[in-house]
Amino acid sequence: VKLKNFCDFIPEVGTNIAYAIPNAKDLDDVLAIEGRIVRGIGKAIIAGEAKFGASRHLAKAILTYMNFHPEIRCVINLRFDEKLIEKAENSGFKVSCYDRKKEPEEIKRIEGRTIPWGISFALRNLRDAADIIYHTGDIGKEPMILVFGKNPQDLFEKILKLIEP
Repeated sequence: VKLKNFCDFIPEVGTNIAYAIPNAKDLDDVLAIEGRIVRGIGKAIIAGEAKFGASRHLAKAILTYMNFHPEIRCVINLRFDEKLIEKAENSGFKVSCYDRKKEPEEIKRIEGRTIPWGISFALRNLRDAADIIYHTGDIGKEPMILVFGKNPQDLFEKILKLIEP
């Protein structure tokens, strides 16, 4: 199955997919695309090979998520779009968010601490796993949607429900 309009959901920073091995503990336990998936003219372009340790951001997101729900081991980032969030909520997805503007200064000051803080914040008060966690950005930070799944197949099925008309 080909996602016809997938490139419309690639953020300016590019998209990546990350998949953690069972019991993953660090960035080298997470497979991702080196160079990300970028927007070409009307199509998505995979700009590198899949390698362990290739994505710091999504690896931190999935490793933090696994502290709450170890069975969820896959994540993709998509361009923020309020219509996508609305469609997710109307489709029965569990959606959570965090506000980067409320991030404590001591976290904001240290490179790489925002994502673990945000994922923890978004999951802390939920009983069930969230399918989607999003934030609406901050100064110099692009808004983003993260879609989570148990594995690449589960993630792909969720993406299909979200972005296909």
